[in-house]
Amino acid sequence: MAAEAVPFAKVGGLADVAGALPKALQRLGHDVRVVIPKYQRIQDEQFGLTTIVPRLPVPMNSHHEPSCIKQGRIPLAGERDIPVYLVENERYFGREGVYGYPDDGERFVFFSRAALELLPAIGWLPDVVHCHDWHTAVVPNWLKTVYRDDARYHHMATLLTIHNLAYQGVFGHRVLEVAGLEPFDFLVPRQQDDGQQVDLLARGLHFADAISTVSETHAREILTEEFGQGMDSLLRGRQDRIFGILNGLDEDEFDPMVDGRVAAVFGPDSTSRRAENKLALQREANLPMNPRIPLIGMVSRLSTQKGFDLLAEILEPLLRQPVQLAILGTGEQRFHDLLLAAQKRHPNLAVFLTFSTRLAQKIYAGSDMFLMPSRFEPCGLGQLVAMRYGSVPIVRRTGGLADTVQDFDASAGEGSGFVFDSYDPMELFAAIIRATETYKHRDLWRRLQRHNMQRDFSWPTSAARYAAVYEQAVAFQRADALRAG
Repeated sequence: MAAEAVPFAKVGGLADVAGALPKALQRLGHDVRVVIPKYQRIQDEQFGLTTIVPRLPVPMNSHHEPSCIKQGRIPLAGERDIPVYLVENERYFGREGVYGYPDDGERFVFFSRAALELLPAIGWLPDVVHCHDWHTAVVPNWLKTVYRDDARYHHMATLLTIHNLAYQGVFGHRVLEVAGLEPFDFLVPRQQDDGQQVDLLARGLHFADAISTVSETHAREILTEEFGQGMDSLLRGRQDRIFGILNGLDEDEFDPMVDGRVAAVFGPDSTSRRAENKLALQREANLPMNPRIPLIGMVSRLSTQKGFDLLAEILEPLLRQPVQLAILGTGEQRFHDLLLAAQKRHPNLAVFLTFSTRLAQKIYAGSDMFLMPSRFEPCGLGQLVAMRYGSVPIVRRTGGLADTVQDFDASAGEGSGFVFDSYDPMELFAAIIRATETYKHRDLWRRLQRHNMQRDFSWPTSAARYAAVYEQAVAFQRADALRAG
């Protein structure tokens, strides 16, 4: 149950997980279904949608809001496709965007309630409801209250996955009335709500049978004040139910040996062909066509979370080095202005203030290094794609970056990238210089590329971990039910 899933709607990494994890789970023998909202951008003809429940009344406080349920599929080669149910309602989802509306709280309460009401309507009652982020975090609250005595739901366990703790779904107290939860408000510790505002993610974390984050390191980080986003006390109280599971990489989507979006396909044994991709990237970015100069790529949201305040402090000295820098993304206006101004002064900087999947793939396949100096990074997809495409990551040791990138030791020939620890501009600069100096040793660099391209970050390993956590969630739910009598 998620707010977005590929191939239907994507804003961020949540969509990749919601689209790829079900395929890996089904290959393990599980019966998996996906529920998302039907946004205006999701066209019936494009995805072959069919109506399966023409009218589903959804309880919303003192009235019922109508919805229509349509069905699409996530294709799975050689096996049964994954059913995807799309909740349609013109009032809430007949809009251009996905997020960012004043009534987002009400919109996703409606979606979550419709998803639960849908289950008996299609005759499918799962053992575990896997909720993602604040958009569906109200579901564990409902299953422990509103639906507690409904025999159709009493066996269902919940897993709530935190993709980004910074986004918590904080709304006015009316959202509890809309959700029909006001009579049960006394069950929530007062420190989670201040009486005027309601934190939907906090409620989900309080009621979920199990909780997961998208990397093992981040599962430990969120228990601290530095990374807990005000939730650390709540999370420490439930740390026996928190699991860290690294996101996988959809290797069907990200395969440099067949990727038609790049200038030249290549593999671990044909890394020399990456030179064609580098020249194609330099050409499109209007960078000097120099195959020998190290080219650093970034595909990122331009924000302080992603380390752009660090980059801003070293940008001028960095661009005076014999390097090229290509950046793709949008974000905070101050970083837009900074980069555009620097681009006018430095011919070795290319800035694309947009997002393009095609151009992102060109950066992964054509850059020599991939920069992610994040302040915090729950998992990170960029470094995984970069390694798959032979671009060596330069990262800060945090969250999923710490779990996936090991600092390269040239003397031992071990490691996968260049890592710095402190959130400090000089440490970032030093890591970049170490990378560019290592790049001069071409044979060593090619071995590092080949090593990274052969690493296994595929979804089957992560899916097996999720399946084990589902079992844990079921055990927790049953134990809690017994204690409650």
